[in-house]
Amino acid sequence: QVQLVESGGGLVQAGGSLRLSCAASGRIFSTQDAMGWFRQAPGKEREFVATIRWIGGITRHADSVKGRFTISTDNDKNTVYLQMNSLRPEDTAVYYCAAAVGSWRFPPSEYHYWGQGTQVTVSS
Repeated sequence: QVQLVESGGGLVQAGGSLRLSCAASGRIFSTQDAMGWFRQAPGKEREFVATIRWIGGITRHADSVKGRFTISTDNDKNTVYLQMNSLRPEDTAVYYCAAAVGSWRFPPSEYHYWGQGTQVTVSS
């Protein structure tokens, strides 16, 4: 099975940057596989952030982060990244990476595997 481990979270001032990493293992990813980033703030529902195909590089970003966050992959390292710039206090959340396996559509409608999450805190 697929295992996902996030890292790179931390405390940053508003306007600063962080890069989250998600190391994936347990599968050789192919054309119809995708990775996603989600976040959940205290007392709020999980929110979609961004997603990317492992092969081909097609991406989709939520309107709330478009122009500030960028999802990318390093296929040789089986790692997906979320570069977060111009961070705002409202970006504070636990960020999760997820894997969609065998999805014929993009963006995926379902993610099958989830990481443990990494905390991002943006101070004002």
